[in-house]
Amino acid sequence: MDDSPINRLPQDILHQIFSSLPLRQIMVCRSVSKLFNQMLTTPTFMDLITTQPPLRFLALRPPHHHHHHHHQRQNSHVSSVPYLHVFDPDQNQWLRFSLSFLPFRSPHPVASANGLIYLWGESPTSIESNRSLVVCNPLTRQFQVLPQLGSAWSRHGSVLVNSVNHRVMVLTELAALYFSNTNKTNSWLTFSANLPSKPRSPILISDSVFALCDVGSPWRSQWKLFTCILSRLNNNYNSWVCLERHEWGDIFDIIKRPRLVRGKGNKLLMIGGLKSNFSLNSSCSTILILRLDLERLEWEEAGRMPVEMYRSFQESSKLKVFGGGDRVCFSAKRVGKLALWDDCDGAVWRWIEGVPGGGDGLCRGFVFEASLTALP
Repeated sequence: MDDSPINRLPQDILHQIFSSLPLRQIMVCRSVSKLFNQMLTTPTFMDLITTQPPLRFLALRPPHHHHHHHHQRQNSHVSSVPYLHVFDPDQNQWLRFSLSFLPFRSPHPVASANGLIYLWGESPTSIESNRSLVVCNPLTRQFQVLPQLGSAWSRHGSVLVNSVNHRVMVLTELAALYFSNTNKTNSWLTFSANLPSKPRSPILISDSVFALCDVGSPWRSQWKLFTCILSRLNNNYNSWVCLERHEWGDIFDIIKRPRLVRGKGNKLLMIGGLKSNFSLNSSCSTILILRLDLERLEWEEAGRMPVEMYRSFQESSKLKVFGGGDRVCFSAKRVGKLALWDDCDGAVWRWIEGVPGGGDGLCRGFVFEASLTALP
């Protein structure tokens, strides 16, 4: 490799040549040799590709049993290398990024924003099960450990992130932790949640958090949409308000077990089974995707799963939904593959085959916009 004619070219010429390649090809070139990897990770080269658009992947979270391992296994040798498995919808292929550069046991990715992955990691030297929230870029193998949290937050809290000042929220039914690079104390701020029930599928859009809460009775669910503004978090009063309009009518009654997914721009998606009628144990005819414009506060139908595809999910008691923007994935036990709603160029429904691990269980995940220039 050292005798190759390409090595005789000045580095600035090589930088110009490689910077004209798409990000996918740059990633491939970095894996060719150590020389290429060093050349394509220098600050000078990074400056040249700052305008490269990120690659939009659908990342999988590890199964639950990988996350909650037992104390007696803490000294056992773990032979498998931890990976982040992602699906590239544009190339229709699965990829994986090694997480072995992280000095933690059982790294458990849970969220992503602005090209960075947020994950729970357990110190290999800790006797107790103390997990830290870590932010990293698996493409550049850089990471940062956020201030310490108790292990209960990793078991029960939902991690919400966005790209503004690395905002992070860990939300439970009773409390919320909030962290930002603008925090002068470099510590987590604690707020009372004051929600009527456990928040379901909370999401963070711009400066606001949205979550579904069941305000019904033990025998009949009644879902409502709640929201709070991060800049107005305060322990002196309830920051959460119920978002509802008379014009919405029975929008929450036609969907069974609704979930929220962040939409494109200032949009919110609500997804669930479309009830056949309003009876207590009504069956569903398909899966419905509704879109809420947060500026006009108007709902519209974004899509519904084709009936022939829905038959694969019809008998499953559990359904997992993940994604964001204009792509949403659906997973259920014993289906063996994922269903994808892709609205990038007009709504298209298709199957994703070859799910890592066999695809027999429930898959959870998030959108990962991969970038070589994202810094933890």
